Amino acid sequence: MTAAKHLFLLGANHRTTPLALRERLTLHPEKSAALIAALRATGLVAEYCLLNTCNRVELYAVSDEPAADRRLLAEFCRIQGLEPADFIPHAHQRSNPAAVVHLFEVAAGLDSQMVGETEILGQVKDAYAAALAAGTVGPVLNRVFQKAFHAAKVVRRETGIGEGQVSVATVAVALAERIFGRLHDSRVLVVGGGDIAEKTAKALRSREAGRVVFTNRTAARAEQLALEFAGSALPFARLADALAESDIVVSSTAAPQPVLTSPMIYAAMHRRAARPLFLIDLALPRDIDAGAAELPNVFLYNLDDLARLAEENIAQRRAEIDRARALLTGRAQDTWDKLCPTSATEGPRGEESTANGAQDPAGGPAALSPSGEGE
Repeated sequence: MTAAKHLFLLGANHRTTPLALRERLTLHPEKSAALIAALRATGLVAEYCLLNTCNRVELYAVSDEPAADRRLLAEFCRIQGLEPADFIPHAHQRSNPAAVVHLFEVAAGLDSQMVGETEILGQVKDAYAAALAAGTVGPVLNRVFQKAFHAAKVVRRETGIGEGQVSVATVAVALAERIFGRLHDSRVLVVGGGDIAEKTAKALRSREAGRVVFTNRTAARAEQLALEFAGSALPFARLADALAESDIVVSSTAAPQPVLTSPMIYAAMHRRAARPLFLIDLALPRDIDAGAAELPNVFLYNLDDLARLAEENIAQRRAEIDRARALLTGRAQDTWDKLCPTSATEGPRGEESTANGAQDPAGGPAALSPSGEGE
């Protein structure tokens, strides 16, 4: 990498962006394709990789232009159908070594809502593999992403950040257990058949949940989960009936619109003889109509609610999180220095900011602060 190359990160995540706006920013395949086409058309970037998960949309790009971040922001807003003024207060932009540090922390699970969770590493690997297959990464991003994967493994091996309840699924089941006590007599409905649904099923089995029912648009997948986790499968068309019969509903589909609407839940509640219904929405865009929380005896929790509950467990792992952050910062700076030896003129920490120039709302430049909070 020559001194003329610049690495940029443009994104929005759970730290900077409210849940409702994250829903709007979620890149469905059509939007992803449009954004990639727009980037190619500008001729502005030599390499790029798009990371799109339920809690973040992040673009990593390499350009010869030191001010490329402004045009990247404009293209991103245009494709998303957002006014820059609506997006900028919630965006974050970082460059050069600060962008590398951020990617390292993302891959290691330090920037996740559930600090220390492992799913994100697989998602980062998938994003890189897609970019590699599309031919949009080159020598800079190849090295940065490969080093990020290695650093994440080192952090897992040398620190204890993965101890405790560190996945959305385990925290969701722990919440259900907190509400109902033992889950042996509770009726649980799992909506969806993806990775989170499977992890939820594993967590439920570990807590000896009694009756677990699986439903999914693809019936064969629901039947597979039911067989694997000693539950039962229900046709998706009978979702309304299942609501009336369940105590706890955990939903994690990839539907673009809510699959559980307020009228559907209202009708189910009239069949429940005043029994409370606990809804745990693990999807983004959300699966459950937010208005359902206003219904009597309905208790709705979403991803941000679970993140707040997970905070209770972070204090116990603070020292390990600090150790991991310091380890990643050093490795990221070393990676950047080898890519761009003249970067020392930038100062030891490069540049980082939210798009409007403000500090990270977590309390200063979180990507580089060895004492900053991970969640």
